[in-house]
Amino acid sequence: MLKIKRFQELVALFFTYLKDEGFSGTIKRALGFFKRRLKAKKGRFLPPKEALEAQKNYVPAFENKTISVVTALYNTNQVHLKEYIDSFLNQSYQFGQLVLADASDDEHSYVGEYVQSIESDKIKYVKLNGNFGISGNTNLAVSYAQGDYICLADHDDILSPDALYQMAKAIEETGADFIYSDEALFDSDWTNPIVAHFKPDYSYYYLTNCNYICHLACIRRSIFTLLGGLQSSYDGAQDHDLFLKITEQPDVKIHHIPKVLYYWRVHSQSTSGGVGAKPYVTQNAIKALDDHLARIGVQGKAVEGKFGSTYKIDYALTSQPLVSIIIPNKDQVPVLTKCIDSLYEKTAYRNFEVLVVENNSTDPETFEYYGKIQKEHSNLKVLYYKGGFNFSAINNFAAKQAKGEMYLLLNNDIEIISENWLGEMVSLALQKNVGIVGAMLYYPNDTVQHAGVITGLGGFAGHSHKYHPRGKSGYMFRLSCVQNLSCVTAANLLVTKEAFDAANGLDEEFTVAFNDVDFCLRIRDMGYQVLFTPYAECYHHESISRGSDKKGEKKERFEGERNRLKGRFGDSLLRDPFYNPNLTLDMEDFSESRVLPKYDEV
Repeated sequence: MLKIKRFQELVALFFTYLKDEGFSGTIKRALGFFKRRLKAKKGRFLPPKEALEAQKNYVPAFENKTISVVTALYNTNQVHLKEYIDSFLNQSYQFGQLVLADASDDEHSYVGEYVQSIESDKIKYVKLNGNFGISGNTNLAVSYAQGDYICLADHDDILSPDALYQMAKAIEETGADFIYSDEALFDSDWTNPIVAHFKPDYSYYYLTNCNYICHLACIRRSIFTLLGGLQSSYDGAQDHDLFLKITEQPDVKIHHIPKVLYYWRVHSQSTSGGVGAKPYVTQNAIKALDDHLARIGVQGKAVEGKFGSTYKIDYALTSQPLVSIIIPNKDQVPVLTKCIDSLYEKTAYRNFEVLVVENNSTDPETFEYYGKIQKEHSNLKVLYYKGGFNFSAINNFAAKQAKGEMYLLLNNDIEIISENWLGEMVSLALQKNVGIVGAMLYYPNDTVQHAGVITGLGGFAGHSHKYHPRGKSGYMFRLSCVQNLSCVTAANLLVTKEAFDAANGLDEEFTVAFNDVDFCLRIRDMGYQVLFTPYAECYHHESISRGSDKKGEKKERFEGERNRLKGRFGDSLLRDPFYNPNLTLDMEDFSESRVLPKYDEV
């Protein structure tokens, strides 16, 4: 079923590309995209044999070198059990321990018989005197663990042969308390997985919307014990609950290894195939999220998200700050009219002012329209910026005259869709250390124009999921989850006055291009969080008023601004922490890179 669904989604994407870009000029690109997504090289995520041999000699410097993999067994399929245990015994790391807590019933006595037939001092087998559920059984397994670090793994999955080595290396190099890796899903042959889950580095808001971390997770045992281990009241979402609790710990250090270290088996009883196999997961995940919010003192409530396995936090609007909506404009009355009308007709959050910044219009109709809208809306004012077009300078000029506690940078070619768009953005901007919030933007043909900006795409920056059909979940639900990102577009960008002032506004040397990328990166580097929400939806009739940047002086200016961005941030642009080095930099669709990084490069 998963393979059929994947094929159907690929076909839909194929025709989306053709429809948007035309047939004659795009057929090669579309076919190449389609081929790359279907073609999967067997064993492509596995380490080279010579690397595994070298790893056998690795002795880490930290005191307790043992890493304990703990697993609860329950009526485990015999073939799956053998494959799982073999994957542990084949580890290149020499200081691993496997603890197996067996709650199988009498009809599945072969489970214990098989494990006990294995001659290995690295395996600790415990037969439990009852079934205490996944959390209770796992906690009992942990009580027999010898390591200072605990890896949680399921009884029917597969560990990459370098899984424990990579964890040990990360512990030694970073001193992390909590480490997680990428993973892949398979149905029969684990060396030829269906799909990989290439994850971002730690993203708190993404974690509140879905448990993107999953496997392989390695936790400092003292923290696991401090938190009371896994809680049975969250069974089905016990890992999600644990991960949330870990994030609450002061000064906790979280590290992501961008390698596939875990192979997750897809079958009818596994949540890898969807939460439909275990419907109580949703209920317990919402409970875990609500309890997490209560512990950290945040007012809000978790609800089901757009898709199964996703959730949404409805944050309380503890205050309703004034938002100054800044809209630069030159002529284009029909475009601006659609923007203003939709803004007033479809915005439920009403505490805002609108500052239209007039910039060198020549059409008398434009000024007539300005007079009209200022009479109709007491909270709308037209400002006059006399210089040439400079997006950064125009917004900085308006910000100096704005009265709001937050500024909403809005293009005049935006058309509002969802009534709660501004309230959703404000509620996120009110959260601790959040500086910027960006919105979901669609082209008029209902394909994605913007779902966040990824640095490194095309060598500099590009839009997440560009041209993806509206209403889809995206890669690992990233079209349907609130999440941390490095950048969002200034076509619809909410920034707190505090963050705006800390950055001294937008850099006016970026007159048109990359001003938002530079702005977001500077604010991110100051410690503020940049968020994207799919719950604030608009159409973007992109660049109607300004035209193309691909010819003449505009092209020269574009190249100059691109070089300025590269000069300021350098090669760090190519490693966006909220992307993944195994994903392509050539396209904006989260597809796997045609040439995966060399094994020792990530």
